Amino acid sequence: MNIMQGFPPLEEDRATLANWRQQPFSSWAFHHVREIVPSAEIANDPADVWAMEEGAPILSADEIETAIEGTQTDALVVLRQGRIAHELYRNGMGAQDPHILMSVSKSMLGLLAGILAGKGLLDIEAEVTRYLPELAATAYAGATVRDALDMRVGVAFEEDYEATGGPIIAYRKAANWNPVEPGDAPVDLRGFQSMLTESDGPHGGRFHYVSPVTDMLAWLMERATGTRYADLMAEHLWRPVGAERPGYITVDRIGGPRGAGGMCLTARDLARVGRLMASGGQRDGRQVIPAGWLDDIATQGDRAAWRQGDFAEKFPGYDMCYRSKWYVHPGEMPLIHGLGIHGQFLFVDPVRELVVAWFSSEAEAVSETTGPKRFELVARLRAAV
Repeated sequence: MNIMQGFPPLEEDRATLANWRQQPFSSWAFHHVREIVPSAEIANDPADVWAMEEGAPILSADEIETAIEGTQTDALVVLRQGRIAHELYRNGMGAQDPHILMSVSKSMLGLLAGILAGKGLLDIEAEVTRYLPELAATAYAGATVRDALDMRVGVAFEEDYEATGGPIIAYRKAANWNPVEPGDAPVDLRGFQSMLTESDGPHGGRFHYVSPVTDMLAWLMERATGTRYADLMAEHLWRPVGAERPGYITVDRIGGPRGAGGMCLTARDLARVGRLMASGGQRDGRQVIPAGWLDDIATQGDRAAWRQGDFAEKFPGYDMCYRSKWYVHPGEMPLIHGLGIHGQFLFVDPVRELVVAWFSSEAEAVSETTGPKRFELVARLRAAV
């Protein structure tokens, strides 16, 4: 590929705000996001890195290569009991390169919410408008923080990734992810929230996937704590988990964080988050994420809400639920995962202490072909350990 090669690159080879989420540009752009979209750093502590040793492979190299064929994988890190069992990089990405998480960013927010709640800094059962009275005249009125964490807010919004117009395009422009066109009035994420005035059902009802709801929660956390979101994440999760590298998150025109999809982390550091979850929220004897919060994620999702919700048909045959921004396959041996468009995943099997961090730059936002392949590899890894 010649994407962003040359001094300067040819116009047809340049990744820009207009094309960065499209192939072939995304294979470069997804691990160079801060060169395209403004961002805020999520600081780590270089003097306090959670070391990860090399471990024995779980599957053969040929088995891994066959499993990822056709997935446009950029990075894959598999941990078993905290040790690296498999690690590979593609498309010019390396171990030190942060890659965009897309909606796995939501799952990171879900962990931060639990940490803040455990420290008495956030009331999960409070109504959203207690923190954000500006939203009293919107469809958020009456919704709780818990409703928002579980994607059960009755806000009318269609999450159509193929749309070329309408609210989702306005949303992307507000997030600084799409260029503002001539004649457009500049809008930011906070301003966009005030436009969500139509309801499409009761709060606390079915699972209803609306990305702006998570951006609203990032704003709400800033209001609750008086601290900007990137610094909250750094203080309460990123430094305590012992991240090897700083992360970052995209921001809008006024510095508002894209909590729904803008976090960028290295594959190893995303795997460290999974390791923390598989360790019951503890790192070296220190409780970073409340154990009760992780247990709540694993056991308290509403399966009926899932069956009635937006994604049930996308996971046919799976017994699933959604809790605190995590997808959960419940049971005695639960599988918990975050999922982002274009092939971003973090899988955590707490019982087997198995973690799979997976970055991709697939052309399709949601692929009916490669999605099952990923679950098949995870199933094979789980069976092998």
